[in-house]
Amino acid sequence: MGALVIPQAALDLVKKAEGCYLDAYLCPAGKWTIGYGHTGPEVGRGLKWTQSKAEEAVIRDLLEAAVDVNSLVRVPITLNQRGALASFVFNLGATNLKSSTMLRLLNAGNYQGAVKEFPKWVNATVINKDGSSTFQPLPGLVKRRKAEAELFDTP
Repeated sequence: MGALVIPQAALDLVKKAEGCYLDAYLCPAGKWTIGYGHTGPEVGRGLKWTQSKAEEAVIRDLLEAAVDVNSLVRVPITLNQRGALASFVFNLGATNLKSSTMLRLLNAGNYQGAVKEFPKWVNATVINKDGSSTFQPLPGLVKRRKAEAELFDTP
């Protein structure tokens, strides 16, 4: 397989979709987040990063997502397809890709069926001000899935 490579277009997509925040914040799903969408046990209230730390983390996180993609996809994919799927996994986790119709279609060789699955992944659990939660589409996810589908379809 050689060295794992993420296309610049995928990195740009993730950076644009996530935005960069050098102070930790609670995302709409209620998770502490910093940099370009980085989450983890070390992220919490009061954490501050430098721009270079955010840049390093997004590349590392996207490469980790690409490793997950490689372990789940059983058919040949292009660099852009891997990048689009890595963005998807970066945002939603490998478990969601693993259980998805998108992966089932892709592994069956139905690339066009797989790309049509991206727009179905635009809902998120949002914590309301009163502490209740709702599952609803988020405009940012609609844009992100559209960009991922376009990257997936780019030779």
